Amino acid sequence: MARVKIVKPEKVDDPVVREIFDWVTQMEGSVPNHFYVEMNFPEFFKAKLGATKVLWQMGELSMNEIQHVGIAVSKANGCPYCTAAFCTILNHGLKADEGEVKQFVVEGAQAVRDGRLRTIVEFALRVNNDAAGITDQEIAQLRKAGLTDKGIVQLCHLASDFASYNRLNLALQTDYDYRDMWRQLAFGDRNVRR
Repeated sequence: MARVKIVKPEKVDDPVVREIFDWVTQMEGSVPNHFYVEMNFPEFFKAKLGATKVLWQMGELSMNEIQHVGIAVSKANGCPYCTAAFCTILNHGLKADEGEVKQFVVEGAQAVRDGRLRTIVEFALRVNNDAAGITDQEIAQLRKAGLTDKGIVQLCHLASDFASYNRLNLALQTDYDYRDMWRQLAFGDRNVRR
């Protein structure tokens, strides 16, 4: 059970919140509990989701690449909730093949055949795990993969943004409301709250 209220308003009057809920319903099929947890601080919810929207829509990385980063970072941080959320967006919202999403959640970057995507995912994991250890060579690899300074900055922010959602959902034990398959593929029986 979540450590804070799951705030499910009967009616959403705020046009910004309504737009966020409409988007997430399109991408995931419904409004997940995470968004209701965030509604405990609605002012920040709107600002945070607004910033995430900019990261997802106005940078150089495709939505497909972004969701792969979200899955990889969330799994690395041990967050079943977010791992499943980004698998759901990739599979349901972006219509990625379920078998390919399953393979990626199990094998990670090793499952990626596309060189650009693999470079992006591996870099995001490095930022997540050891940002101070990033080398000039790793930055050069991103440039070789086609990212400019804007894309590199976007990618660093994405790793951080995903990690912040991981921390929130882990600390507050957001009630899991995704297909259990995603959690089982990523974590087996560990990190599964009963």
